[in-house]
Amino acid sequence: MNISDPIADMLTRVRNASRARHTDVVVPASRTKREIARILKTEGFIADVSEEQDGPTAVLRITLKYVDGKVPVVSGLKRISKPGLRVYARKTDIPRVLGGLGIVIVSTSHGIMTGQQARQAQLGGEVLAFVW
Repeated sequence: MNISDPIADMLTRVRNASRARHTDVVVPASRTKREIARILKTEGFIADVSEEQDGPTAVLRITLKYVDGKVPVVSGLKRISKPGLRVYARKTDIPRVLGGLGIVIVSTSHGIMTGQQARQAQLGGEVLAFVW
């Protein structure tokens, strides 16, 4: 199946799985998705991520995290820059999510990082997603 926006597909799968209270979700692997999953794990939004072989293709198995076993830690995921409308931000214009309670994922010339890391490195880039 041909997906026009694989990052949005990944975020939607994680959002749907957390709302349905699944323990884990499987998404097709790519370098960008691997980096986004790594950021989500580092920031504490997901419990674990592992890469597995599913026949000829690689997949990412993302283990979701819940508070007291019932409330999902990820309460929202929103794709910002889309294939039809790319959104870029200068180093001084990187947005804040919910006044600093969430994170923004930015694709910079030094790789994919959080908005806070991009501000510290004084880098701008493409605003991929908001997570809260």
